[in-house]
Amino acid sequence: MPTATLKALAFATGLGLALAPRLAAAQAPAPPKTGYHAPRAADGHPDLQGVWTSATVTRLERNPRWGDQLVLTDAQTRKIEGAVQKQIDLGNKPTDPNAKVTDLPADCSGGRGTDCNYNAAWTDPGSVVMRVNGQPRNGFITSTADGRVPMRKDVKVSPFGGRLLKAGVSPSDNPETRALGERCLLSFGNSSGPVMLPGLYNNTYQFVQTKDQVAIDVEMVHDTRVVRLNAAGHIPASVRPWMGDSIGHWEGDTLVVETTNFHPEQVFRGASEHLKVTERFTRISKDRLHYGFWVEDPTVFAQPWGGEYEFSKIPGQVYEYACHEGNYGLVGILQGAREEDRTGIKTAPTNIDQKARQGEDGGEG
Repeated sequence: MPTATLKALAFATGLGLALAPRLAAAQAPAPPKTGYHAPRAADGHPDLQGVWTSATVTRLERNPRWGDQLVLTDAQTRKIEGAVQKQIDLGNKPTDPNAKVTDLPADCSGGRGTDCNYNAAWTDPGSVVMRVNGQPRNGFITSTADGRVPMRKDVKVSPFGGRLLKAGVSPSDNPETRALGERCLLSFGNSSGPVMLPGLYNNTYQFVQTKDQVAIDVEMVHDTRVVRLNAAGHIPASVRPWMGDSIGHWEGDTLVVETTNFHPEQVFRGASEHLKVTERFTRISKDRLHYGFWVEDPTVFAQPWGGEYEFSKIPGQVYEYACHEGNYGLVGILQGAREEDRTGIKTAPTNIDQKARQGEDGGEG
Protein backbone atom coordinates (compact mmCIF):
# COMPACT_ATOMS: atom_id res chain seq x y z
CA MET A 1 0.00 0.00 0.00
CA PRO A 2 1.40 3.47 -0.88
CA THR A 3 2.89 5.44 2.01
CA ALA A 4 0.44 8.30 1.47
CA THR A 5 -2.49 5.91 1.80
CA LEU A 6 -1.10 4.43 5.00
CA LYS A 7 -0.62 7.90 6.46
CA ALA A 8 -4.19 8.86 5.55
CA LEU A 9 -5.60 5.74 7.16
CA ALA A 10 -3.49 6.19 10.28
CA PHE A 11 -4.55 9.83 10.54
CA ALA A 12 -8.25 9.00 10.26
CA THR A 13 -8.01 6.08 12.68
CA GLY A 14 -6.07 8.13 15.23
CA LEU A 15 -8.67 10.84 15.15
CA GLY A 16 -11.24 8.23 16.04
CA LEU A 17 -10.06 8.44 19.65
CA ALA A 18 -10.89 12.14 19.73
CA LEU A 19 -14.32 13.70 19.42
CA ALA A 20 -16.61 11.48 17.35
CA PRO A 21 -19.60 13.28 15.85
CA ARG A 22 -22.72 11.22 15.45
CA LEU A 23 -23.59 10.11 11.92
CA ALA A 24 -27.00 11.07 10.62
CA ALA A 25 -29.37 8.12 10.59
CA ALA A 26 -30.96 9.65 7.46
CA GLN A 27 -34.20 7.94 6.49
CA ALA A 28 -33.19 4.29 6.79
CA PRO A 29 -36.22 2.35 8.07
CA ALA A 30 -36.30 1.78 11.81
CA PRO A 31 -36.33 -1.83 13.05
CA PRO A 32 -39.59 -3.33 14.31
CA LYS A 33 -40.10 -3.16 18.06
CA THR A 34 -39.98 -6.77 19.18
CA GLY A 35 -39.02 -6.34 22.83
CA TYR A 36 -35.98 -8.54 22.26
CA HIS A 37 -32.91 -7.79 24.39
CA ALA A 38 -29.82 -8.77 22.43
CA PRO A 39 -26.88 -10.41 24.23
CA ARG A 40 -24.01 -8.04 25.00
CA ALA A 41 -20.45 -8.06 23.74
CA ALA A 42 -17.53 -7.31 26.05
CA ASP A 43 -17.94 -3.54 25.56
CA GLY A 44 -21.62 -3.63 26.53
CA HIS A 45 -23.04 -3.12 23.03
CA PRO A 46 -25.34 -5.65 21.34
CA ASP A 47 -23.51 -8.73 20.08
CA LEU A 48 -24.04 -8.99 16.32
CA GLN A 49 -21.42 -11.69 15.90
CA GLY A 50 -22.10 -14.92 14.11
CA VAL A 51 -22.88 -16.24 10.64
CA TRP A 52 -25.86 -14.69 8.87
CA THR A 53 -27.51 -15.13 5.47
CA SER A 54 -29.55 -12.83 3.24
CA ALA A 55 -30.63 -15.61 0.84
CA THR A 56 -34.09 -14.92 -0.56
CA VAL A 57 -35.98 -14.85 -3.83
CA THR A 58 -36.95 -11.24 -3.09
CA ARG A 59 -34.83 -8.57 -4.74
CA LEU A 60 -34.02 -4.88 -4.30
CA GLU A 61 -36.79 -3.53 -6.55
CA ARG A 62 -40.37 -4.77 -6.52
CA ASN A 63 -41.40 -7.25 -9.16
CA PRO A 64 -43.87 -5.50 -11.51
CA ARG A 65 -45.75 -8.80 -11.68
CA TRP A 66 -47.25 -7.90 -8.32
CA GLY A 67 -47.77 -4.22 -9.05
CA ASP A 68 -46.75 -1.56 -6.56
CA GLN A 69 -47.70 -3.50 -3.45
CA LEU A 70 -44.91 -3.88 -0.90
CA VAL A 71 -46.47 -6.63 1.23
CA LEU A 72 -47.53 -9.77 -0.62
CA THR A 73 -50.63 -11.77 0.22
CA ASP A 74 -50.36 -15.30 1.57
CA ALA A 75 -51.62 -16.64 -1.77
CA GLN A 76 -49.00 -14.70 -3.74
CA THR A 77 -46.28 -15.84 -1.38
CA ARG A 78 -47.29 -19.49 -1.72
CA LYS A 79 -47.31 -19.15 -5.51
CA ILE A 80 -43.79 -17.69 -5.59
CA GLU A 81 -42.28 -20.14 -3.13
CA GLY A 82 -44.07 -23.08 -4.77
CA ALA A 83 -42.66 -22.18 -8.19
CA VAL A 84 -39.17 -21.85 -6.73
CA GLN A 85 -39.42 -25.24 -5.03
CA LYS A 86 -40.46 -26.87 -8.31
CA GLN A 87 -37.42 -25.31 -9.95
CA ILE A 88 -35.19 -26.65 -7.18
CA ASP A 89 -36.69 -30.13 -7.47
CA LEU A 90 -36.17 -30.07 -11.24
CA GLY A 91 -32.58 -28.94 -10.85
CA ASN A 92 -31.91 -31.79 -8.43
CA LYS A 93 -32.96 -34.42 -10.97
CA PRO A 94 -30.28 -36.13 -13.11
CA THR A 95 -29.90 -34.54 -16.53
CA ASP A 96 -30.32 -36.80 -19.55
CA PRO A 97 -26.78 -37.14 -20.98
CA ASN A 98 -28.29 -37.20 -24.49
CA ALA A 99 -30.22 -33.97 -24.00
CA LYS A 100 -29.47 -31.05 -26.29
CA VAL A 101 -29.16 -27.42 -25.24
CA THR A 102 -32.59 -26.78 -26.71
CA ASP A 103 -34.06 -29.40 -24.38
CA LEU A 104 -32.93 -27.65 -21.21
CA PRO A 105 -34.52 -24.18 -20.84
CA ALA A 106 -36.89 -25.33 -18.08
CA ASP A 107 -33.87 -26.53 -16.13
CA CYS A 108 -32.23 -23.10 -16.04
CA SER A 109 -32.14 -21.01 -12.88
CA GLY A 110 -34.62 -18.22 -13.32
CA GLY A 111 -33.86 -17.94 -17.04
CA ARG A 112 -30.36 -16.64 -16.38
CA GLY A 113 -27.76 -16.79 -19.06
CA THR A 114 -27.83 -18.10 -22.61
CA ASP A 115 -28.34 -21.79 -23.41
CA CYS A 116 -28.72 -22.65 -19.74
CA ASN A 117 -25.25 -21.65 -18.61
CA TYR A 118 -26.44 -22.00 -15.00
CA ASN A 119 -28.36 -25.13 -14.12
CA ALA A 120 -30.56 -24.55 -11.05
CA ALA A 121 -28.72 -27.28 -9.14
CA TRP A 122 -25.58 -25.11 -9.12
CA THR A 123 -27.19 -22.00 -7.70
CA ASP A 124 -28.49 -21.06 -4.28
CA PRO A 125 -30.28 -17.69 -4.40
CA GLY A 126 -32.71 -18.71 -1.67
CA SER A 127 -36.07 -20.45 -1.70
CA VAL A 128 -38.34 -18.18 0.35
CA VAL A 129 -39.78 -14.68 0.12
CA MET A 130 -38.09 -12.16 2.43
CA ARG A 131 -40.06 -11.43 5.60
CA VAL A 132 -39.71 -8.18 7.53
CA ASN A 133 -41.43 -8.31 10.91
CA GLY A 134 -43.23 -11.38 9.58
CA GLN A 135 -44.55 -9.64 6.45
CA PRO A 136 -43.68 -11.21 3.06
CA ARG A 137 -42.16 -8.50 0.89
CA ASN A 138 -42.20 -7.85 -2.85
CA GLY A 139 -38.92 -5.89 -2.68
CA PHE A 140 -36.51 -4.22 -0.30
CA ILE A 141 -37.14 -0.58 -1.26
CA THR A 142 -39.73 1.13 0.96
CA SER A 143 -39.15 4.83 0.26
CA THR A 144 -40.75 5.07 -3.19
CA ALA A 145 -44.37 4.35 -4.08
CA ASP A 146 -43.47 1.84 -6.79
CA GLY A 147 -40.52 0.28 -4.97
CA ARG A 148 -38.10 1.20 -7.75
CA VAL A 149 -34.80 3.12 -7.71
CA PRO A 150 -35.64 6.80 -8.43
CA MET A 151 -33.23 7.61 -11.25
CA ARG A 152 -32.75 11.11 -12.62
CA LYS A 153 -34.11 11.42 -16.15
CA ASP A 154 -30.87 12.95 -17.43
CA VAL A 155 -28.78 9.99 -16.22
CA LYS A 156 -28.35 7.02 -18.55
CA VAL A 157 -27.49 3.59 -17.14
CA SER A 158 -27.75 0.03 -18.41
CA PRO A 159 -30.99 -1.92 -17.85
CA PHE A 160 -29.20 -3.57 -14.94
CA GLY A 161 -28.25 -0.36 -13.16
CA GLY A 162 -24.62 0.05 -14.17
CA ARG A 163 -22.83 2.76 -16.09
CA LEU A 164 -22.98 2.36 -19.83
CA LEU A 165 -19.79 1.58 -21.70
CA LYS A 166 -18.38 4.29 -23.93
CA ALA A 167 -19.36 4.17 -27.59
CA GLY A 168 -17.24 1.71 -29.52
CA VAL A 169 -16.12 -0.19 -26.41
CA SER A 170 -17.01 -3.85 -26.03
CA PRO A 171 -17.28 -5.58 -22.62
CA SER A 172 -14.80 -8.15 -23.93
CA ASP A 173 -12.15 -5.81 -25.30
CA ASN A 174 -9.92 -6.25 -22.26
CA PRO A 175 -10.01 -7.90 -18.82
CA GLU A 176 -10.57 -4.43 -17.33
CA THR A 177 -13.95 -4.13 -19.06
CA ARG A 178 -15.25 -7.38 -17.61
CA ALA A 179 -17.16 -7.67 -14.34
CA LEU A 180 -15.22 -7.27 -11.10
CA GLY A 181 -16.49 -10.67 -9.97
CA GLU A 182 -15.16 -12.35 -13.11
CA ARG A 183 -11.77 -10.82 -12.31
CA CYS A 184 -11.99 -12.03 -8.68
CA LEU A 185 -11.69 -8.46 -7.38
CA LEU A 186 -15.08 -7.93 -5.75
CA SER A 187 -18.35 -9.75 -5.32
CA PHE A 188 -20.78 -10.31 -8.17
CA GLY A 189 -23.81 -8.05 -8.02
CA ASN A 190 -23.57 -6.08 -4.80
CA SER A 191 -23.15 -8.84 -2.22
CA SER A 192 -20.33 -7.06 -0.42
CA GLY A 193 -22.16 -3.75 -0.38
CA PRO A 194 -22.97 -1.34 0.67
CA VAL A 195 -25.90 -1.75 0.00
CA MET A 196 -25.49 -5.47 0.82
CA LEU A 197 -27.73 -7.40 -1.59
CA PRO A 198 -28.33 -11.13 -2.09
CA GLY A 199 -27.41 -12.72 -5.40
CA LEU A 200 -27.29 -16.00 -7.27
CA TYR A 201 -25.38 -17.83 -4.52
CA ASN A 202 -22.90 -17.37 -1.62
CA ASN A 203 -25.21 -15.13 0.42
CA THR A 204 -23.43 -15.78 3.71
CA TYR A 205 -21.71 -13.28 6.02
CA GLN A 206 -19.76 -13.55 9.26
CA PHE A 207 -19.83 -10.59 11.67
CA VAL A 208 -16.91 -10.07 14.07
CA GLN A 209 -16.82 -7.06 16.38
CA THR A 210 -14.59 -5.32 18.91
CA LYS A 211 -15.01 -1.98 20.68
CA ASP A 212 -13.12 -0.26 17.83
CA GLN A 213 -14.19 -2.15 14.70
CA VAL A 214 -16.80 -4.39 13.13
CA ALA A 215 -15.61 -6.72 10.38
CA ILE A 216 -18.05 -8.35 7.94
CA ASP A 217 -16.60 -11.34 6.10
CA VAL A 218 -18.49 -11.72 2.80
CA GLU A 219 -18.61 -15.22 1.36
CA MET A 220 -18.93 -14.07 -2.27
CA VAL A 221 -15.44 -13.48 -3.71
CA HIS A 222 -13.79 -13.36 -0.26
CA ASP A 223 -14.45 -9.69 0.56
CA THR A 224 -14.12 -8.28 4.09
CA ARG A 225 -15.73 -5.01 5.06
CA VAL A 226 -14.15 -3.19 8.00
CA VAL A 227 -16.23 -0.59 9.84
CA ARG A 228 -14.23 1.84 11.99
CA LEU A 229 -16.23 2.75 15.09
CA ASN A 230 -16.41 6.27 16.51
CA ALA A 231 -14.02 7.74 13.96
CA ALA A 232 -13.82 11.53 13.71
CA GLY A 233 -14.47 11.46 9.99
CA HIS A 234 -13.84 9.74 6.69
CA ILE A 235 -10.43 9.29 5.14
CA PRO A 236 -9.39 11.88 2.50
CA ALA A 237 -11.57 11.91 -0.63
CA SER A 238 -8.56 10.94 -2.74
CA VAL A 239 -8.41 7.53 -1.02
CA ARG A 240 -11.11 5.25 -2.46
CA PRO A 241 -10.89 1.61 -1.35
CA TRP A 242 -13.10 -1.25 -2.48
CA MET A 243 -16.45 -1.10 -0.62
CA GLY A 244 -15.69 2.49 0.33
CA ASP A 245 -14.74 3.90 3.72
CA SER A 246 -17.20 2.81 6.44
CA ILE A 247 -17.38 4.54 9.82
CA GLY A 248 -19.93 3.65 12.45
CA HIS A 249 -21.35 4.29 15.88
CA TRP A 250 -23.98 2.82 18.18
CA GLU A 251 -27.39 4.42 18.63
CA GLY A 252 -28.82 2.40 21.47
CA ASP A 253 -29.04 -1.18 20.19
CA THR A 254 -28.51 -0.17 16.54
CA LEU A 255 -25.17 -0.06 14.74
CA VAL A 256 -25.26 2.88 12.31
CA VAL A 257 -22.71 2.80 9.47
CA GLU A 258 -22.01 5.58 6.95
CA THR A 259 -19.97 4.77 3.84
CA THR A 260 -18.44 7.15 1.28
CA ASN A 261 -15.23 7.20 -0.84
CA PHE A 262 -16.26 4.27 -3.04
CA HIS A 263 -13.77 2.88 -5.53
CA PRO A 264 -14.50 4.37 -8.99
CA GLU A 265 -14.88 0.89 -10.53
CA GLN A 266 -17.41 -0.20 -7.91
CA VAL A 267 -20.65 1.04 -9.44
CA PHE A 268 -23.96 0.71 -7.58
CA ARG A 269 -26.99 1.51 -9.68
CA GLY A 270 -24.99 3.97 -11.77
CA ALA A 271 -23.89 6.00 -8.73
CA SER A 272 -21.01 8.47 -8.93
CA GLU A 273 -18.15 9.40 -6.61
CA HIS A 274 -20.73 11.33 -4.55
CA LEU A 275 -22.49 8.16 -3.36
CA LYS A 276 -23.20 7.92 0.36
CA VAL A 277 -24.87 4.92 1.97
CA THR A 278 -26.14 4.80 5.54
CA GLU A 279 -26.91 1.39 7.05
CA ARG A 280 -28.56 0.37 10.31
CA PHE A 281 -28.01 -3.08 11.84
CA THR A 282 -30.28 -4.13 14.71
CA ARG A 283 -30.59 -7.59 16.22
CA ILE A 284 -34.34 -8.11 16.74
CA SER A 285 -34.37 -11.76 17.83
CA LYS A 286 -31.99 -14.63 18.50
CA ASP A 287 -31.86 -15.48 14.81
CA ARG A 288 -32.94 -12.29 12.98
CA LEU A 289 -30.92 -9.14 12.18
CA HIS A 290 -32.80 -6.14 10.79
CA TYR A 291 -30.97 -4.28 8.03
CA GLY A 292 -32.06 -0.79 6.97
CA PHE A 293 -30.30 1.28 4.30
CA TRP A 294 -30.44 4.80 2.86
CA VAL A 295 -28.81 5.83 -0.44
CA GLU A 296 -27.84 9.38 -1.48
CA ASP A 297 -26.28 10.71 -4.68
CA PRO A 298 -28.01 13.82 -6.08
CA THR A 299 -26.03 13.62 -9.33
CA VAL A 300 -27.60 10.25 -10.22
CA PHE A 301 -30.79 9.75 -8.16
CA ALA A 302 -33.85 11.99 -8.32
CA GLN A 303 -34.17 11.72 -4.54
CA PRO A 304 -32.56 9.81 -1.67
CA TRP A 305 -34.03 6.34 -1.28
CA GLY A 306 -33.85 3.31 0.98
CA GLY A 307 -35.34 0.11 2.26
CA GLU A 308 -34.93 -2.86 4.55
CA TYR A 309 -34.72 -6.62 4.94
CA GLU A 310 -33.71 -9.13 7.61
CA PHE A 311 -30.71 -11.43 7.83
CA SER A 312 -31.26 -14.92 9.25
CA LYS A 313 -28.73 -16.54 11.59
CA ILE A 314 -27.40 -19.91 10.48
CA PRO A 315 -25.10 -22.55 11.99
CA GLY A 316 -21.73 -23.40 10.54
CA GLN A 317 -19.04 -21.16 9.13
CA VAL A 318 -18.07 -19.21 6.04
CA TYR A 319 -15.84 -21.30 3.81
CA GLU A 320 -13.12 -20.15 1.44
CA TYR A 321 -14.22 -18.75 -1.90
CA ALA A 322 -11.47 -19.97 -4.23
CA CYS A 323 -12.28 -17.62 -7.08
CA HIS A 324 -9.33 -18.30 -9.39
CA GLU A 325 -9.11 -22.05 -8.88
CA GLY A 326 -10.08 -23.77 -12.14
CA ASN A 327 -11.54 -20.51 -13.42
CA TYR A 328 -11.30 -20.70 -17.19
CA GLY A 329 -14.29 -18.47 -17.81
CA LEU A 330 -12.46 -15.16 -18.21
CA VAL A 331 -9.82 -16.69 -20.48
CA GLY A 332 -12.53 -18.27 -22.63
CA ILE A 333 -14.50 -15.01 -22.87
CA LEU A 334 -11.47 -13.04 -24.05
CA GLN A 335 -10.34 -15.79 -26.46
CA GLY A 336 -13.83 -15.88 -27.94
CA ALA A 337 -13.83 -12.12 -28.37
CA ARG A 338 -10.48 -12.22 -30.15
CA GLU A 339 -11.86 -14.90 -32.48
CA GLU A 340 -14.78 -12.60 -33.22
CA ASP A 341 -12.31 -9.83 -34.00
CA ARG A 342 -10.43 -12.16 -36.36
CA THR A 343 -13.48 -13.44 -38.23
CA GLY A 344 -15.67 -10.36 -38.00
CA ILE A 345 -18.56 -12.58 -36.91
CA LYS A 346 -20.29 -11.54 -33.68
CA THR A 347 -21.92 -14.41 -31.81
CA ALA A 348 -22.42 -13.07 -28.25
CA PRO A 349 -25.52 -10.88 -27.73
CA THR A 350 -24.39 -7.49 -26.43
CA ASN A 351 -27.21 -7.16 -23.90
CA ILE A 352 -26.39 -10.53 -22.30
CA ASP A 353 -22.72 -9.59 -22.14
CA GLN A 354 -23.58 -6.25 -20.55
CA LYS A 355 -25.73 -8.04 -17.99
CA ALA A 356 -22.87 -10.36 -17.07
CA ARG A 357 -20.52 -7.39 -16.77
CA GLN A 358 -22.78 -5.58 -14.32
CA GLY A 359 -23.39 -8.79 -12.35
CA GLU A 360 -27.05 -8.09 -11.54
CA ASP A 361 -29.27 -11.07 -10.80
CA GLY A 362 -33.00 -11.24 -11.23
CA GLY A 363 -35.37 -12.80 -8.73
CA GLU A 364 -38.65 -14.63 -8.51
CA GLY A 365 -40.14 -12.29 -5.94
